[in-house]
Amino acid sequence: MDFNLSDEQELFVAGVRELMERENWEAYFVECDEKHEYPLRWVKALAELGIDTMLLPEEHDGMDAGLVTLTAIWEELGRHGAPTYVLYQLPGFNTMLRHGTQEQIDKIFALRGTGEQMWNSAITEPSAGSDVGSLKTTYTRKDGKVYLNGHKCFITSSSHCPYLVVMARDSASPDSPVFSEWFVDMSKAGIKLNPLDKIGLRMDSCCEVIFDNVELEEKDMFGSEGNGFNRVKEEFDAERFLVACTNYGVALCAFEDAAKYANQRIQFGEAIGRTQLIQEKFAHMAIKLNAMKNMVYETAWKCDNGTVNSGDAAMCKYFCANAAFEVVDSAMQVLGGIGITGHRVGRFWRDLRVDRVSGGSDEMQILTLGRQVLKKYR
Repeated sequence: MDFNLSDEQELFVAGVRELMERENWEAYFVECDEKHEYPLRWVKALAELGIDTMLLPEEHDGMDAGLVTLTAIWEELGRHGAPTYVLYQLPGFNTMLRHGTQEQIDKIFALRGTGEQMWNSAITEPSAGSDVGSLKTTYTRKDGKVYLNGHKCFITSSSHCPYLVVMARDSASPDSPVFSEWFVDMSKAGIKLNPLDKIGLRMDSCCEVIFDNVELEEKDMFGSEGNGFNRVKEEFDAERFLVACTNYGVALCAFEDAAKYANQRIQFGEAIGRTQLIQEKFAHMAIKLNAMKNMVYETAWKCDNGTVNSGDAAMCKYFCANAAFEVVDSAMQVLGGIGITGHRVGRFWRDLRVDRVSGGSDEMQILTLGRQVLKKYR
């Protein structure tokens, strides 16, 4: 495996670097984090570079770039402190092409280049997190219409996405559950949002979403009936990989911030970076960063070459969420007081704690990985 970037990839990364160095984006991110606001101006600037459609085939005006290219861009954005977690929906264009109707595709593609949030999945419920089979939200056919009823929770981006793809069970099949997805226009009557406060990832919204007899039509089905689980499994793998890329990027940023500080902060007559206890922290941080980088690039390469599996995504998600948290925690210790009084590393620390739960808990990643590993030896 050769992870050297091509000239085209290097140019793409250079364009991202130039964007991030063009202005003090950190001040904007601080403001958005404090106000719980989506960083629209920044995402729009990325969309103007083509990042929102970089994975799309050329026939759909995309770049047909692979995940190695995406990983390199996420790394560059991350080391500049950017909240790449708000970009998880961008690969969703390809999902829409694979599973959406032409009408659904047209609605989502109309938002290309705007930086606006487009759509997200609504799966989790108060009684169904990791146990997706316990979903209680239902769809009921009556008089030529379809009616959606239920309660979703912890739904990311739901405050601003114009569309949600909602997983529900067919109320007509209680004994043999059929799970399907519906493409729901969030402006419809009967939808109520209850915003939830999060300790981290605050630049993206999180809500309870209540559906009370929301009227749909058969054309609003997303994908095929009964294929809900298979479709979201594919999405989970992609999301988990992107979480890992984000985790690696912010850990790299925290590491570099702390290293610069350690070489400048003078105590007892010398830079703290010259003391053995601080050097030990950087040795362990460097080891974790090296392992994370190799893991995400190898997984991206496997995906681009058609050899990736769910275990690879689970391994990335579990290892990077935890290793990055440890790196950022060590960086905060090096930074001391400034690390907990407004430095961006404090924001990373809060964000990373969320990632050990969101997108699939640590425990579920371990189970997924363990099963995949043993499957090879049956």
